[in-house]
Amino acid sequence: MIERFVVSEGPDAADDWIAERAGASDIVITADIPLAGRCVRNGATVISPTGQVFTDDSIGMAMATRDLLTSLRSAGMTTRGPPPLTRQDKSRFLSALDLAVTRKLRERG
Repeated sequence: MIERFVVSEGPDAADDWIAERAGASDIVITADIPLAGRCVRNGATVISPTGQVFTDDSIGMAMATRDLLTSLRSAGMTTRGPPPLTRQDKSRFLSALDLAVTRKLRERG
C-alpha cells in the first residue's frame, strides 16, 4: 500500500507532485503550510504532525501567520522554529489520523 516516487530536482518539485495528485480520497500529512493549502483546495484531508486538521476555514489563518513570520524574518527579526513535538501533539495527531482514515474507509463503502 506504499509506493515510492522520485521527482525531478528543483524547488518545490516534490510539493508540486503531491499537490497535483492529492484529492478527496487522500490524506496528506505535512507541516508545509503552502502545500497544505494546495491540498485542501484539491479536496484532500490535510493533517499537521501536531494533529491540526487544515480545512478551507483554517488554512487562510495558517497562511497569514506563515507569511507574517516570513516577513519578520526577512526584516531581520529572529523568530523561533516550531517547538518539539509533545506527547499531547503525538496523541492529537494519532487521533486525527485515526478519524481521517475511518472517514475515508466509510466513504469507500
